[in-house]
Amino acid sequence: MTAPYIKDEHEIFRKSLRKFLEKEAYPYYEQWEANRIIPRDFWLKMGEQGFLCPTIAEQYGGSAVDWGFAVVINEELERVGSGLVGIGLHNDIVIPYITAYGTEEQKQKWLPRCTTGEVITAIAMTEPGAGSDLAGIKTTARLEGEHYVVNGQKTFITNGIHSDLIIVACKTNPHAVPAHKGISLLTIERDAPGFTRGRKLNKIGLHCQDTAELIFEDCMVPKENLLGEEGKGFLYLMEKLQQERLVVAIAAQVAAEEMLRMTIDYVKAREAFGKKISRFQNTQFKIAEMATEVEMGRAFLDQLITEHMLGKDVVTKVSMAKWKLTENARKIAAECMQLHGGYGYMEEYEIARRYRDIPVASIYAGTNEIMKVIIAKNIGL
Repeated sequence: MTAPYIKDEHEIFRKSLRKFLEKEAYPYYEQWEANRIIPRDFWLKMGEQGFLCPTIAEQYGGSAVDWGFAVVINEELERVGSGLVGIGLHNDIVIPYITAYGTEEQKQKWLPRCTTGEVITAIAMTEPGAGSDLAGIKTTARLEGEHYVVNGQKTFITNGIHSDLIIVACKTNPHAVPAHKGISLLTIERDAPGFTRGRKLNKIGLHCQDTAELIFEDCMVPKENLLGEEGKGFLYLMEKLQQERLVVAIAAQVAAEEMLRMTIDYVKAREAFGKKISRFQNTQFKIAEMATEVEMGRAFLDQLITEHMLGKDVVTKVSMAKWKLTENARKIAAECMQLHGGYGYMEEYEIARRYRDIPVASIYAGTNEIMKVIIAKNIGL
C-alpha cells in the first residue's frame, strides 16, 4: 500500500534518484567504505541533479517541493548504505535551522551553495563531556567587538571532515539560570581563524561517513554569524529535533526492510540437510516474526510522516518511533546474520555491514533512553 503522502510525482522522482544512485553510488560504495570517506565529488553530482535541499525556496536554489521528496531521498540513500546518513543530515537537519532562524543575508550567502554541494554542513552539539545533557556543554562564545571568541571542543560530528559550514551550540552566557538559557547557535565557516579539526574518528560501522572532532581555540567568528537570537539556541534545537529523530526512524525502518529482503533471498537459495533453509520451520517462524515487525513499523512511520508534513506536533510519537524502529532494526540485524550462518560474518555479504552500521541509530539524535524519558513525561508520568 502506498503511503498517503506519496503521489505520482514522488514516484517519478524516486525512479530518477534510483537510476542516478545505480550509476553513481552502488558501484563505488564498497570502495568508499574501504577509503573511510565519501568523495566530495559525489556531493556535487547530487547537487547537479537537484537531490540536495529540494524543499527550500527556489530563490535559494531549491525546488520548493514538499517533504515527501526528502523522505524519498532518505529512503533511497539508506538502501545504498547507512554511511550516506550525512546527506540526510545536511538536507533535513542542518539546513532547516538556517531556513527557520537565519537572516535574509545568511540565507542568500549560504543556501545556494548548499544546494549545489559546494558547501557541506554539519551541526556540533556533542562534546567529550556532554552528550544527552545538552545544557551541560562547556564550549563558550564571548562577544568582543565585532566577533565572538569561541573556545571548546566538539566530538562525534557527522560530516566533520567535509563540512564547510557548522552550526555550533555554545554558551554565550555561562552563568545563565537555568543553564540552557545561556546557549546560542553560531554558524562557523571552514576558514575561521582558530578552528581546527581533530581526528577523523575510527568507528565500528558507518565507515564511509566522515565523523570527526572539532577544536575551537580563540576562534574568531563574525557576530553576523549568530543564528537567531542569543540565549535561544536550546529552544531552537528542541524545535528541530522532531524532524531529526524522524529522519533516524526512516533510516532504521528502511535498513530493517533491506535486511529482511536480502535474508529472504539468501534462505531461499541456501541448502542444508538436503533442502532449502527456507523450508525449515524455525527459519519460517523467524522470517514471519521479522516481516510482521517490519510491516507494523512501516504503517506507524508512514502515519507519522503524514502528520509531520501537516505540521502537527508529534514529538511523543516520533520519540516512540525513534526508539522502537531503531531497536527493531538492531534485533533484525542479529536475526538476519544468524540466518546467514557463517557467511553472515563475512565482509562480502552485505548483512555484515548492516550489522555493524545499525547499532548507533539507537544512540545518536538522542539515545533511546532519552526517548523513553520524553515519552513518559509527555504522557503525564
